[in-house]
Amino acid sequence: MISALLIYGQKGEVLISRLYRQDIRPSISNVFRIQVISNTDVRSPITTLGSTSFFHVRHENLYIVAITKRNANAALVFEFCYRVITIGRSYFGKFDEEAVKANFVLIYELLDEVLDCGYPQNSEVDTLKLYITTESIRSKRAILEDSAKITIQATGAISWRRDDIKYRKNEAFVDVIESVNLLLSVQGNVLRSDVSGQILMRAYLSGTPECKFGLNDRVLLEKDPLNKKKTSDTVVEIDDCKFHQCVKLGKFDSDRTISFIPPDGEFELMRYRTSDNIDLPFKVHPVVTEIGKSKIEYRILIKANFPPQLYGNNVVLNIPTPLNTAGVTCTTSMGKAKYVPDENSIVWKIPRFQGQSEFMLTGEANLTAMTHKKAWSRPPISMDFQVLMFTSSGLLVRFLKVFEKSNYNSVKWVRYMTKAGNYQIRF
Repeated sequence: MISALLIYGQKGEVLISRLYRQDIRPSISNVFRIQVISNTDVRSPITTLGSTSFFHVRHENLYIVAITKRNANAALVFEFCYRVITIGRSYFGKFDEEAVKANFVLIYELLDEVLDCGYPQNSEVDTLKLYITTESIRSKRAILEDSAKITIQATGAISWRRDDIKYRKNEAFVDVIESVNLLLSVQGNVLRSDVSGQILMRAYLSGTPECKFGLNDRVLLEKDPLNKKKTSDTVVEIDDCKFHQCVKLGKFDSDRTISFIPPDGEFELMRYRTSDNIDLPFKVHPVVTEIGKSKIEYRILIKANFPPQLYGNNVVLNIPTPLNTAGVTCTTSMGKAKYVPDENSIVWKIPRFQGQSEFMLTGEANLTAMTHKKAWSRPPISMDFQVLMFTSSGLLVRFLKVFEKSNYNSVKWVRYMTKAGNYQIRF
């Protein structure tokens, strides 16, 4: 299906070139460099030239390019490209031009393993690390002892987990991380708000346990008449979900329960998105007044909407200033604010922000005279923050159950965090 996979550097240098089929020539790399990398007008991730299609993904300073001459499933090809990035980050810590140049031999070995004649094979990182490793050469006896286990895991029904894992203490850590996106109008109306979330899990569990995971999902709870009235205010309507391959999708489709046999260690269980009933962690009320042609006054009020027992960390506001700003004087009731000429903005930093509290920034910007007066476009104020043990969507983990044939006791930990995505306030 995939005739070739290439990785380019930022300037178009071919770092990796692996051809899987005879229907294309090695010179095909020059075509993508000329038609896509050198052409600034190309924005689509898919470029078709004649009967050849180029699927490319940008990551750091790399182009990951899959080439095919067939009518391939585009979603599958892109999923494979992103899986290559995931494998690279897992092996090398980062996946950029420097990492590719330093580890190109290992990358060729990995590509030979995950693609066979252009068809994707086992790309599970934990399985690949069993027999493709950067460690020193082991003895033949050790290789023979492990070969049977590796074969069973790589070709079995549960390729992401071995069955001989043992821990003294069985624990499972769940992190619910949400990114809030907001666009607020000048009048204070919400133009756009949504939450993109991910649930990360670290499983240190012995044997081959089956886990059941429950959320306050509207569809699931409304099926139960006993819970329908009790949980009407605390349910979340999840728009779309993306699961790790270990999740049994048939069970989720039938009764909305998330049942899975977890990989060992850290993995991303699911991604989700919701756009209903978003609880905004911060509200910003900006008053920016232009006084003549030489001065602008700022009064920025920010208030935390989450409970007082919670705290926001590393709260940063970027408040734009005109291009002809000569200097800024400002005072704050909490934190520190300074004018950053390189960014044309006032940066207000509050290290720790208690819930239900509010703080004020007042200041004025002095402007230099301009020969050609141009109206200030007033870019929006942007925010960055982190709030622990708070979710803007209201998503909650109702339960996490672990079933294993030895019936051991396990300890579960759940942590929530909300952070800023594209959080902007117009003024």
